[in-house]
Amino acid sequence: MKLYLDTANIGWIRKLNQMGLVDGVTTNPTLVSKEPGEFEEIIKTICREVNGPVSAEVVSTDHDGMVSEAKQLSRLATNVVVKIPVIPEGLKATKTVSSLGVPVNVTLVFSANQGLLAAKAGASYISPFIGRLDDIGQRGMEVVEDLVAIKKNYGLKAQVLVGSIRHPQHVLEAAKIGADISTMPPDIMEKMMQHPLTDSGLKRFLDDWEKAKRAKPSITV
Repeated sequence: MKLYLDTANIGWIRKLNQMGLVDGVTTNPTLVSKEPGEFEEIIKTICREVNGPVSAEVVSTDHDGMVSEAKQLSRLATNVVVKIPVIPEGLKATKTVSSLGVPVNVTLVFSANQGLLAAKAGASYISPFIGRLDDIGQRGMEVVEDLVAIKKNYGLKAQVLVGSIRHPQHVLEAAKIGADISTMPPDIMEKMMQHPLTDSGLKRFLDDWEKAKRAKPSITV
């Protein structure tokens, strides 16, 4: 499973990318608005840092507006993926944009039916938002299970990109189900590295090494 960062913060992206962990990046208007600088420059900077796909979202809600924005975004870098919401006009725009050879990430998916329609419209990526479903008392991962099963049943080309991840367990569950991608905030990726037994084990090794260095070698006569 590929791991993406869900952020527009170039500092975090560079830090985790240097570890070889970042296969791509997803952004949205909210994430970009938190960072200093112009929108297009932020996306260009991220695209230069990351070799994989970088999702940038349209803000129009009509077909023509979304298509126009998609064309502009696709010119920013060769690895830009255009995010389009799964609304009727968005599905129409997905068909148009994908026919131009521009990859589309259909976002704000909350049901397998929506994801199926997105794949039919030509999406390269389908983004179910599992955390937001959990927040309202539904089991968000069920949508991922359904989409992975549907993809296998019919050989759909669209990749299942699990979004709105709240904790490392979401990543593990998505991987076990067989999702193609999980995108997460940087702190979630950091938490995936951590375990208290790793910390205590390392401390013990280092303490023992210091003791060994201090010990005088015995002299055999």
